[in-house]
Amino acid sequence: MSEGEKLIPINIEDEMKSAYIDYSMSVIVSRALPDVRDGLKPVHRRVLYGMYDLGVFSNKAHKKSARIVGEVLGKYHPHGDTSVYDAMVRMAQEWSLRYLLVDGQGNFGSVDGDSPAAMRYTEARMRKISEEIMADIEKETVDFQLNFDDTLYEPKVMPTRVPTLLINGATGIAVGMATNMPPHNLTEVINGTLAYMDNNDIEIDELITYIKAPDFPTGGIIYGYEGVREAFKTGRGRVVMRAKVGFEEVDGRECIIVTEIPYQVNKADMIKRTADLVNDKKIDGIANIRDESDRNGMRIVYILKRDATPNVVLNTLYKYTQLQSSFSVNNIALVKGRPQMLNLKDMIHYFVEHRHDVVVRRTRFELRKAEERAHILEGLIIASDNIDEVIALIRGSKNTEEAREKLIERFKLSDIQARAIVEMRLRQLTGLEQDKLRAEYEELMKLIAHLKALLEDINLRTALIKDELIEIRDKYGDERRSQIEYSGGDVSIEDLIADENVVITISHAGYIKRTNLTEYKTQNRGGVGQKSAGTRDQDFLEHMFVATNHQYMMFFTQKGKCFWMRVYEIPEGTKTAKGRAIQNLVNIESDDKVKAFICTQDLKDQDYIKSHNLVMVTKKGQVKKTSLEKYSKPRVNGVAAITIREGDELLEAKLTNGESQIILAVKSGKLVRFEESKTRPMGRTASGVRGISLKDDTDEVIGMVTVDKDAVNESQVLVVTENGYGKRTKLVDDDGEDVYRITNRGGKGVKTLNITEKTGNLISINAVTDADDLMIINKSGLTIRMAVEDLRVMGRATQGVKLINLKGKDSIAAVTKVMKDDPEVVVDEDGNVIEVEAIERVKPILEVLEDEGVTDEDESEDDEVEDEAEDEADDADDEV
Repeated sequence: MSEGEKLIPINIEDEMKSAYIDYSMSVIVSRALPDVRDGLKPVHRRVLYGMYDLGVFSNKAHKKSARIVGEVLGKYHPHGDTSVYDAMVRMAQEWSLRYLLVDGQGNFGSVDGDSPAAMRYTEARMRKISEEIMADIEKETVDFQLNFDDTLYEPKVMPTRVPTLLINGATGIAVGMATNMPPHNLTEVINGTLAYMDNNDIEIDELITYIKAPDFPTGGIIYGYEGVREAFKTGRGRVVMRAKVGFEEVDGRECIIVTEIPYQVNKADMIKRTADLVNDKKIDGIANIRDESDRNGMRIVYILKRDATPNVVLNTLYKYTQLQSSFSVNNIALVKGRPQMLNLKDMIHYFVEHRHDVVVRRTRFELRKAEERAHILEGLIIASDNIDEVIALIRGSKNTEEAREKLIERFKLSDIQARAIVEMRLRQLTGLEQDKLRAEYEELMKLIAHLKALLEDINLRTALIKDELIEIRDKYGDERRSQIEYSGGDVSIEDLIADENVVITISHAGYIKRTNLTEYKTQNRGGVGQKSAGTRDQDFLEHMFVATNHQYMMFFTQKGKCFWMRVYEIPEGTKTAKGRAIQNLVNIESDDKVKAFICTQDLKDQDYIKSHNLVMVTKKGQVKKTSLEKYSKPRVNGVAAITIREGDELLEAKLTNGESQIILAVKSGKLVRFEESKTRPMGRTASGVRGISLKDDTDEVIGMVTVDKDAVNESQVLVVTENGYGKRTKLVDDDGEDVYRITNRGGKGVKTLNITEKTGNLISINAVTDADDLMIINKSGLTIRMAVEDLRVMGRATQGVKLINLKGKDSIAAVTKVMKDDPEVVVDEDGNVIEVEAIERVKPILEVLEDEGVTDEDESEDDEVEDEAEDEADDADDEV
């Protein structure tokens, strides 16, 4: 030890604790966590400020990345160059940041995990939105601090107009804590911020109606909502993400097509991992995997084996690969220099508070500058009013200093005003320049009054901040990229989904979709129709009915299995869209097919399910009644709904209340009507009892309707044949007599429509009233919608009238009833009614049919006697 040195003994344990605490706080405050106000970590803030210093704005030429990195390292960031370059690269990657802050030129990596080119090869500049983050920084809006060597100043925080923390999120690992914030949609965030500014006491549940969920740069699907809701309310949660998947047929093989993947998933690694699992036989059903991604977008093709079920393979991929992954939300940010867990409302609050602070400081700066300029203008105006005297005074002075002092003494000016007068140029002595001085002064006085009002009135400041936010939203806002798929277990999601009427259509090949009912306009009877769903090869629409988004959808297959899902979970499509294969929504066997559907209310409501029954009928006339309670908990692979005998299949299923009447119709034109009470309740696996006797082996049941006991007198039966003929007939006539007599189940029934070669076989039966509309779709995909009241009530055994004109060998594919829409009222800007769009009415095309000999009068007295005799014989069979 040299002379003068002194050793101080210390406890190494205490020293390590103290040093590590200092290091931890440095990492937490100065490296890993973002500031809640501008959403930036120090390295990102320094990169942007370094680019600002260099003048690399969005309207300037790109500059070498190495030059920018050197600027940041040498002035503000005393760390390695890799840390700065990596941070800048991430700000330029469209799969990393929802709203890019840096405009990169060159190789900045890829979603496959490829490294970016070295900084000497790439170039960069700021994006426009980055300039909004630093807007007004020159107006003393934020505090500055000395850099690492005390030679320069850098901003402590940015005066951002953009809620960067919410729209881009943040990721960082500190000591003893970490942050992981997801990005969100700018339009939604600003709308939520505006709602908060309108009502500071707004609940998070209401904020969620504006900011629905995170919005990831890679798109994909957010699967389930409880994790999102938990993250919004507490700052912590787990968001499940899924790839965006479609199904295509390529070279005769069913394929799974992935066009978007979950956030922070490496595409190349995911494909390699999937290939390994396929080779190891952990994933079955995949024949090949191709990555067809290019500059136009992502496309990963999973080619399936011929015997594979797409839905099963997809679920396996979700389970074992990164087609489904999760984002663990942990909203920790620095609030006044301290780490704090933040919920959605907290983050919005601190951003708005920061904006108020920035606007106040900016206003004070602008007010000071305006007052300084006004003070000078006052002196110049005084000089212009006394220009001759001023000129003489200046000319009589020995030097500038003497002239300045004389001006101060003569006109009571300040030193600043006197200096401005002395330095005034000769051209400012003209009359025009003097007028400009006065005009500028008047404008300044108005500005000063406005700035003072801003400082005094918080409501004015709030309005200004809202206007600036709306400007940002309109300038940079875009559509949401990540879709939200609400899980079935989320009971409160109905609050976010309108309970609208929708049309569910299912094609012969098993493609299903839901379409808003308003897409189907009412037409006149006898029209050719509008183009409906796109057909696929020889496919055609086979089933169609109306439901609401909040209802439960129960599927019954021809083999007698039952599945269920919510209506809003059915993929939405336009009227001309093909839809999605049902096998991709529920686990139906490849040789099975959905045949019947029921929409119910809450299947968890015990009173509801115990008071309702399911009545099913097969093509061979078997009928079964079972309590709805037996079907309230279907499994993933479905439950047995009815045991189907060999050669038979399920046709229809209806929901009843125990006091309904059941009507069965067969394609030969007969109908049987009996009380529901005639069929005893059975278990789920029972095969049922005979409901109607068939004419021969070629005959079969074509439909079933149920009528509530209280609605019998108002109800009518509407039947349609395959060649487009139809009619409606009352169940009970005006005298209270049954038109269709109530019999025991199992009989042959009575005639409901006179079947001829011209009409074709019966294909549809519906119970209708005047309040209904009728929707008809033929096998070529054309659809027509008409009002039931346009069809006059006809006799029971008549041939009916033509409902739709068919071309060539076309025939009717599906018929369903829908509720009649109210007329649409159109008003002008002043609120005056200028048009009422109502259902148009035309004369029935019965005149044409009369020429063809197809009127009600065709049913002669002899025919009536023959029909009555046949009905009596059928009734006798029923009695037996």
